[in-house]
Amino acid sequence: MRLAQVMAGAHHGGAELFFERLNLGLHKAGVSLLAVIRRDDERAARLAAGGLAPLELDFGGPFDFLTRIALSRALGKFAPRVAVSWMSRATDHMPRGNFVHVARLGGPYPLRHYRRCDHLVGNTEGLVAWFRAGGWPEARTHYLPNFVPDHAAAAPAADLPLGRPRLLALGRLHREKGFDVLIKALATLPEATLIIAGDGAEKAALETLAATLGVRGRVSFLGWRDDTGALLRAADLFVCPSRHEPLGNVVLEAWSAGCPVLATDCAGPRELINPGADGLLVPSDDPAALAACTSLFLREPARAAALAKAGRQRFLAEFAEAPVIGRWLRFLETVTK
Repeated sequence: MRLAQVMAGAHHGGAELFFERLNLGLHKAGVSLLAVIRRDDERAARLAAGGLAPLELDFGGPFDFLTRIALSRALGKFAPRVAVSWMSRATDHMPRGNFVHVARLGGPYPLRHYRRCDHLVGNTEGLVAWFRAGGWPEARTHYLPNFVPDHAAAAPAADLPLGRPRLLALGRLHREKGFDVLIKALATLPEATLIIAGDGAEKAALETLAATLGVRGRVSFLGWRDDTGALLRAADLFVCPSRHEPLGNVVLEAWSAGCPVLATDCAGPRELINPGADGLLVPSDDPAALAACTSLFLREPARAAALAKAGRQRFLAEFAEAPVIGRWLRFLETVTK
């Protein structure tokens, strides 16, 4: 199998990190692979450390003809049987060629960008249903889940606050992630501390909100962290308070680490979590409901541990590297028959 994967995404992001993991996993599985990325020294170094030599291009706007020419030449020389473009920008730059063109989407992006594609891949069942509702036939739309690292053996982070149960939230500091809702919930949870790992435009507003509510001393803003497993292993509860979450890689990472999960009832977590079995769901944008359910977790550690154990089992069966790489290999065989 000769496979090209093309990603023109941002420096940070769940799709971008999964692109790296998937490429390295398929490379280890014996796939001959060309990885093409938007210029990013750190991403290129991580791929190179895993044995891949990525091609870095600019992936500028609609008049970036140099990227189109360079990408066309690279694909022509490599001659992949399948080429996967990740999201809209990479797909817009893709040339026509003697390969099966697959687009991989992580959200309900405008389908007009993908008219020239042979197949669409979505990372949730709901997204695949959305493709089909938009007119794509079942035979050309496919569900392939993400996988996340196995964090079970990570050493718990040692630089976190002591003395109170630790609530952990991860992600971009953006309104859709609902960190303001979680801070409001914390105001009625005097027994807990909150750790937020991430950065973004909402940081100052969130710090001001925490100070206004009198909880600034119980909220730690860590900025971007690469030790996700260590943070999850040190947390008493992982909370995903998003207003909008297409998938929720963070839920999978918490399951991997054996950390109990509380999430809002938005698209991704709703599809992943079996409430009461491997996590709990609460309504979005509802600080009181979020606080009440958090308090339940903290009062019933045995129940929290049981949910965490079940989440870990879901991870091993469905969202670890081996089962997901196996699904991708079978998919690649199917679309080239």
